[in-house]
Amino acid sequence: MRSSKRNLHLLQSENVVRPTNPDLVKLAGLIRAHTPHDGTFALRIPGVHVTRASRTNAELIHVVQKPGYCIAAQGGKSVMLGQEIYTCDASQMIIYSVDIPLAAQVTRASHPEPYLSFRLDLDPQQIAELVLKVYPHGVPRVHESRAVCVAQADASLFNAATRLIELMAKPGDAELIAPLVIDEILIRVLRSPIGVRVAQIGLADSGVHGVAKAVSWLRDNFSQPMKVEELAELAHMSVSSFHQHFKSVTSMSPLQYQKVVRLQEARRLMLSTMMDASAASRHVGYLSASQFSREYGRFFGSAPTRDIARLREQGLTAADVSR
Repeated sequence: MRSSKRNLHLLQSENVVRPTNPDLVKLAGLIRAHTPHDGTFALRIPGVHVTRASRTNAELIHVVQKPGYCIAAQGGKSVMLGQEIYTCDASQMIIYSVDIPLAAQVTRASHPEPYLSFRLDLDPQQIAELVLKVYPHGVPRVHESRAVCVAQADASLFNAATRLIELMAKPGDAELIAPLVIDEILIRVLRSPIGVRVAQIGLADSGVHGVAKAVSWLRDNFSQPMKVEELAELAHMSVSSFHQHFKSVTSMSPLQYQKVVRLQEARRLMLSTMMDASAASRHVGYLSASQFSREYGRFFGSAPTRDIARLREQGLTAADVSR
């Protein structure tokens, strides 16, 4: 994990890739208008968010990312899933297909030209309904099922996101028209080169859909003992097939997934509530404090007490290193 963090850190740059496409410039301006300061802001329509960051991250931000569709309108960021690093710069879109624990960094940002992004939460049921329209003769087979996917967006997606944000200033129109624009965005994504992969989110018989059920249980019950057989049954798969699909989608085994979520939550608790390492380890489900300390050190690079002290010395809060 340490070497991956170094690799991710090397991607940082104060040089901002400025959008030159007029449609992207307009989208960036709207996002900036709806972000009065750094942070992520929920807009009037549920599931629609905009983000602003005016500096690059020295620390990795650890987050369990919900299924979503994002466009980077200005600047850039990188996310790490397991040992894999994905970069998303201005004009690119990134898709998250299941709840997935990631390490992320804003890699291109400055005060005059901040990182700006638009995010739309993805609802599997809504995607399932649209898949029937976009793929009336069935969805082609897909061999890549990783939970993170980056691709180039086009002007039609910039325009749709722009129109959706513009609706926020018109409450009556927002309630009536925004759902139609959201459908348009999803249809355009489903018809894009990565559409087949996005369609897997809504297919009840897809490996992604089955893994999503198991991931949801792990996310809600991370402190509880885990039985792979029960997770496989929940996903309607054999144990061997479940292991294969889970690793393919998340880049982790179920046990590794649970461990990452536990460690992220323990770090958040220690930094935000002054909970000590022993109490935090018990709270997230560890029976052995020494095992917790070893695994925490491997994941975050130093022992719990030392890591939290370092973060506090730097004036960082839980919001700065976890979301």
